[in-house]
Amino acid sequence: MKIALCQLNYTIADFEGNTSLIIDAIKKAEQNACDLAVFSELSICGYPPDDLLDYEHFIKNCKKAVDSILPFTQQTAVIIGCPSPNSQSSGRALFNSALLLHEGKIVSTRHKTLLPTYDIFDEARYFEPNSGFECIDFKGQKIALTICEDLWDETEFLNYKQHPLQELLKQKPDFIINIAASPFNQYKKEQRLKILTDQCQKAQLPLIYVNQVGAHTDVIFDGDSKVLNKNGDIVLSLKSFETDFQCIDIESLPAVIQSETKDNIALIHEALIFGIRNYFQKMGFTKAILGSSGGIDSAVVQALMSEAIGGDKVMAMMMPSEYSSEGSVSDAVQLSKNLNNPYEIVKISPIFEAFQVGLKPQFEGTEFNLAEENMQARTRAVLLMAMSNKHNYILVNTSNKSEMAVGYTTLYGDMCGSLSIIGDLYKTEVYQLAQYINREQEIIPNEIIYKAPSAELRPNQKDSDSLPEYDLLDKILYEYIENRESAEIITSMGYDTDIVKRIVKLVNNNEFKRFQAPPILRISSKAFGRGRRIPLVSRF
Repeated sequence: MKIALCQLNYTIADFEGNTSLIIDAIKKAEQNACDLAVFSELSICGYPPDDLLDYEHFIKNCKKAVDSILPFTQQTAVIIGCPSPNSQSSGRALFNSALLLHEGKIVSTRHKTLLPTYDIFDEARYFEPNSGFECIDFKGQKIALTICEDLWDETEFLNYKQHPLQELLKQKPDFIINIAASPFNQYKKEQRLKILTDQCQKAQLPLIYVNQVGAHTDVIFDGDSKVLNKNGDIVLSLKSFETDFQCIDIESLPAVIQSETKDNIALIHEALIFGIRNYFQKMGFTKAILGSSGGIDSAVVQALMSEAIGGDKVMAMMMPSEYSSEGSVSDAVQLSKNLNNPYEIVKISPIFEAFQVGLKPQFEGTEFNLAEENMQARTRAVLLMAMSNKHNYILVNTSNKSEMAVGYTTLYGDMCGSLSIIGDLYKTEVYQLAQYINREQEIIPNEIIYKAPSAELRPNQKDSDSLPEYDLLDKILYEYIENRESAEIITSMGYDTDIVKRIVKLVNNNEFKRFQAPPILRISSKAFGRGRRIPLVSRF
């Protein structure tokens, strides 16, 4: 049986666009004499559709999309993902389903059993879990058709009670198909491959795995679809972060190939470029603007944006104050020249002074402090938003995860933006990414990379005046945020008790800021936003 793996980039609720992509791939599968074309989880509507699933006309549009595909299934059969109504008298209104279409009809429907409710997932909010298990018979082959999480049943940290594949194996299938919407994080590729390999080895069956590719605001899907033999060896691998189409004969698998290996920073770089590009394309945006401070964060974001949408479409705004060093401006100018960015230099000193004059009666007798520092950040935000409105730029955010974690950011100042580009990268990772960007030539001036980080909001200010060194800070933050360890456990690892308590308190006390942050491109296993939901008001 010849099978086409169709790894496509869908847009949520773009039924016309998604249907067109699917039909084009079906035609291509026919041209390649494929018996079956396989698409990813919820391919009809895009994943994750979230509360759109609560709208009756959204579900009707899903059905209309399926109906429009049926005429194209006369020769090549199709497996697609689609929400389907639950006709039972109890439970959720919908199933997360896989449909087998052939000869203009829906031949079989199978539902997802394991509905993830961790990290970015909230499927139990919308879907009823499957309760019956039956393989699909097609062209003399018995197929164990599963949907994404149904293969993650024996993952240690999930501890599911049901084991969908084990139930299907009782019917002695010939091979497994898994349609997925498995999002990217920098550690997921290895973890995912282990799951697929383990399942093949336990079942002693080959596996066809089709994942979606594309970015939906903050969540990035890397594709990386593949075929594994019964020993769990990869025999076909589709591209990461690209649409792809490949065919394979499941009864005559090719030789084993080596899995592609990339270090984490290379993967992060690829994911961020892909996420930026998808966001701008799907939103219909063409031009971006950012505040270029001469610091490492804005420099990395500027370089990423330029690679993603083109240097000539990225406006860099330099807004020095009386506390900005001369080098910060000259370094920022050099960066813009290296990247072919248009740039503007607007001094904020007169504007900042006007604020101080206006508030002089209210500030009389007080010392220069955080209020004046934040006024500078908010002045810059006003200028950036004015340029955005006047010239149709989209403002992108340049805050990193370390600063956002401890609240070393200004609400309505440097936290402004439509999308946070590096908000899921710790400061140490930002430096690593800068070195990676410069791997072939000096794009980001070395002066930016090697100078001490500073917000430059008061004389001779350095980040280390207020925070531990980033090497130390990031290690503690990782244990608290990603690993969810307590202050006591982190202290037992050898870290200073007072420093740990202070950092943990800062993280907890600044949840209200992060609640108001822009969506963050997710590249870790525990990003702020959709994947980490903490009460704003608590005594934790």
